[in-house]
Amino acid sequence: MAFTKINIAEQSFNPFEKIGKQWMLISAGNANSWNTMTASWGGVGVIWGKPSATCYIRHSRYTMEFVDSNEYFTLTFLKDGHRDALNLLGTKSGRDMDKMHDSGLTPIFVDGQPTFAEAELVLVCRKRCKSEIAPEDILHQETIDKNYANRDFHAMYIGEIVAAYQG
Repeated sequence: MAFTKINIAEQSFNPFEKIGKQWMLISAGNANSWNTMTASWGGVGVIWGKPSATCYIRHSRYTMEFVDSNEYFTLTFLKDGHRDALNLLGTKSGRDMDKMHDSGLTPIFVDGQPTFAEAELVLVCRKRCKSEIAPEDILHQETIDKNYANRDFHAMYIGEIVAAYQG
């Protein structure tokens, strides 16, 4: 699969559709050891004067270990027709199985970062910030009740988009 490097600042897409409905994969690591997970929370914009993306990872997720221990992570948006893979990658743990290969997708590396050949868009992000979402910072109890019944809170990551590729 050949990817074309693009200028993310020149792209136009609906982030509510792309992230919230299409979903994305958060991946981090290297060729020897990496993991990925499905996410439907995040955003894109400008932070600290740089094109940036935010993503949110629960502490229970294996992928958090990889994002924490690496300088870069990728956000991958797959082409249509891969909902089963997204479901598997979002519900199974890489601690228990080789879900990246078992998903039916084709793992590849772009700029040394993990992604998949079936991608329509890959954002390579340099980790700039990690911030814990603490229960005392959530302003409405119904948000906690709906999203954190198990008290498994998220950390927010801000990544500078250092490269973007179109599949």
